Amino acid sequence: MPPHSPIVKPLIAKIPVTILTGFLGSGKTTLLNRILQENHGKRIAVIENEFGEVGVDNDLVIGADEEIFEMNNGCICCTVRGDLIRILNNLIERREQFDYLVIETTGLADPGPVVQTFILEESLRDSFSVDAVVTVVDAMFIEEHIDDDDKAKEQIAFADVILLNKIDLVEEAAANHLEEWIQRLNAIAPVHRTVNATIDMDKILNQGGFNVEKALAFDPEFLEPDHSFDWIGLYHFAAGYHQWLFHPGPEKFLNVALVPVFGNHTEVPESVIKTADSVFTEAEDLLHPNEKIEPGLTLNRLMLEDKATAFQLHIRKPGLYALVSESLPKKYSAAITYEERFIEPVSIREFIHHHHHHNHEITSVGISIPGDLKLEVLETWIQILLTAQGRDILRMKGVLSIKDRPERFIFQGIHRLVDGDFGRPWGDEERVNNLVFIGRNLDRDFLNKGFKACLI
Repeated sequence: MPPHSPIVKPLIAKIPVTILTGFLGSGKTTLLNRILQENHGKRIAVIENEFGEVGVDNDLVIGADEEIFEMNNGCICCTVRGDLIRILNNLIERREQFDYLVIETTGLADPGPVVQTFILEESLRDSFSVDAVVTVVDAMFIEEHIDDDDKAKEQIAFADVILLNKIDLVEEAAANHLEEWIQRLNAIAPVHRTVNATIDMDKILNQGGFNVEKALAFDPEFLEPDHSFDWIGLYHFAAGYHQWLFHPGPEKFLNVALVPVFGNHTEVPESVIKTADSVFTEAEDLLHPNEKIEPGLTLNRLMLEDKATAFQLHIRKPGLYALVSESLPKKYSAAITYEERFIEPVSIREFIHHHHHHNHEITSVGISIPGDLKLEVLETWIQILLTAQGRDILRMKGVLSIKDRPERFIFQGIHRLVDGDFGRPWGDEERVNNLVFIGRNLDRDFLNKGFKACLI
């Protein structure tokens, strides 16, 4: 974004654009052929980035001299042998012939520059709107690429919709593992398992850019705030010493806290979560095996051994207590006993969606805050943020509430470029700002604090 340039643009009717990407051999060409050949009843313009690799219909397309081809299913097809911007401007002149635009990138392409084209070029910005980046993932061979080629990861991170293709060629356990890995890389994109890239067009077209409702339907915990702990257990403890036993696990140290709970609760209350957040910012008190864990606002760092290790919960007053653990107790087969009886929690709550505050891998950070933003302050913060971290931020997407404006502000950014339009009115709905960052070296606390500073 050029210095001091506004991110607000006037809202006009635009042609939705779907950008189709995927690593070599993933099946995106198969998907493109389906778009061009099937009788789906939609009028779609398609731009092929590499004309020669797509065998749509040799008699109709291959070897033709023109750059724009009309297909018998209502679609039209273009080839990027010339300049992309020029072809897009030519398509604008044929606006009445199609309702959507699909652009296929090469297998080794970063989709970012294609999205940037629609932000940078004024003639295109006024006529097109990027609706979604659709990434096709090869379920059989993606693991051969993800360790040594960042392009495959970036294509997944950029996606609004992901097709986990060739699912028939892998075992279900492997497919589940792949989907979990994809979700860690991109927490907001729905993942559709496909065979031969067969999918309903409505699942890849008209996605509306970032849609927080879809993101939450896909992952209900996506917009939960980050915590430094993974687990809270609510217990009724009698007075006396309770033994907390750990078997050997993945780590040699474990941060925990024992927090008194006031009132009668059957679920972990929000007040306990806030207290735990505060406790886990304190300096740790190192405890050796068989030492006492006292209730209070103390963060205890337990030293674990390569054998069964026990600590004592010293309960002076019977009542309700919350055990807060940095990791899931099941990783250590941990159990609590009192007078040789196992003590079960009243309820538990896990917080395992986000864990690392700072991660060099590609990750996503979601922010959800009610209230109104001051547009000038927001623009200044984004400018500063992108100047410092623009290369690491692959995408930003959000629906924001701007002071004195009745409409939603639809916002997205690619690296150092940002764009925004005012959309439909909020009406009676609560004005909540939902913003997503996808990239490397993302510091969740830093992003949350900076964004909160833009609120009125």
